[in-house]
Amino acid sequence: MKFIVTKSSMEGTVTIPGSKSHTIRSVYIASLADGHSVIRAPLLSQDTEAAICVCRAFGAEIVKVNNQLEVTGFGGKPSTPEDVIDVGNSGTTLRLGVSTAALNEGYSLFTGDEQIRSRPMEPLLTALNNLGARAISTRGNGKAPLIVKGRARGGKTELKAVTSQYLSSLLINAPLFDKDTEIIVTELNEAPYVDITLSWLDEQGVRYEREGYKRFLMPGNQSYHPFEKTIPGDFSSASFFLVLGALSEEGVRLKNLSMTDPQGDKRVIEILKDMGAEVRIDQDSITVKGGKLKGRKIDMNDIPDALPIMAVAGCLAEGVTELCNVPQARLKETDRINVMFRELFKMGADITEKEDGLVIKKSRLKAAPVSGFSDHRVVMALTVAGLQIDGETVIDTAESTEVTFPDFFDLIRQCQGNIKKFEY
Repeated sequence: MKFIVTKSSMEGTVTIPGSKSHTIRSVYIASLADGHSVIRAPLLSQDTEAAICVCRAFGAEIVKVNNQLEVTGFGGKPSTPEDVIDVGNSGTTLRLGVSTAALNEGYSLFTGDEQIRSRPMEPLLTALNNLGARAISTRGNGKAPLIVKGRARGGKTELKAVTSQYLSSLLINAPLFDKDTEIIVTELNEAPYVDITLSWLDEQGVRYEREGYKRFLMPGNQSYHPFEKTIPGDFSSASFFLVLGALSEEGVRLKNLSMTDPQGDKRVIEILKDMGAEVRIDQDSITVKGGKLKGRKIDMNDIPDALPIMAVAGCLAEGVTELCNVPQARLKETDRINVMFRELFKMGADITEKEDGLVIKKSRLKAAPVSGFSDHRVVMALTVAGLQIDGETVIDTAESTEVTFPDFFDLIRQCQGNIKKFEY
């Protein structure tokens, strides 16, 4: 599918869907619990479906009822899957799932789509092996397909968390190991995602000790408990509409966001404000209105998912915008640093690729056919770019927005965006 977009005066109110990060963690923790949990207002997307399929494979009963998920967990004792587990395009699902598989004595085999099979897993596999499991890459390259056999017992391991998902995977599952687990973190990117994980452990009363983000001690033989929880809105998804608002004279109002939530991408609001946007935070909404944006140097390490859309903002801001300290953006669904460089360059951007980010000068963008490379955040960022310029911008692989933001197309139209779908 392709999106065809043309210049639009954006304005309106949108309700942001539930957080992917919270939703997937909620599905896993409810499945690990012993009893019946209710997850209200989850993100219903392909990534969530992947997490549901994995947890069902381990023995959880998960039913969708209206706008909620009802989960009966397997009490920390996953079953051996009857078949190969396909996580689709969901890296979070894969990385949390392999540590859950390590709780089972049998074998679990994981695979996914082409993007998943290109994403690194070696540091997490090494850690699981150090903790008593057997975890291998079938091709010997540290990537899926993967075979995991438990049972992990605990112990001590170092972990190079080039993606925070490695650490979150161990933090969620290690409390269920037989022995205490000590994790020495030698490198960590995306720390706010660890904060999201720890907020779930805190709500569950899971005991742990920590020294900042450098060392975690998780006592073994703990358990999870059933819960009822409403999932907060997703700031990663909201970032596209926050930037649309910052580029709009009339502004965009966003609902279903909580500034008290630990999601790191809420920092996009402060960044846009610092760049010159008008921001109003009310009790039930956040409104962003266009100002004359000015370029800034922005450390993106905590918010790598915002790189594609902030690259677009940089093209339209006065002066120079530097997005830096985010090398892990190359390890996402695509090498997002290179992809955004290539596609924005096609549109006329004055943009330079660096090892850890992008340097962007204000640019006179022009409409062009561009590729989303089946990366949902790239597709959405290029859509926002196309809405700012004359002519038709055609973005391929637009169906990838279903991975995390199925309502993206409809919400763009709701804000007066000129956008059409073209089926191949």
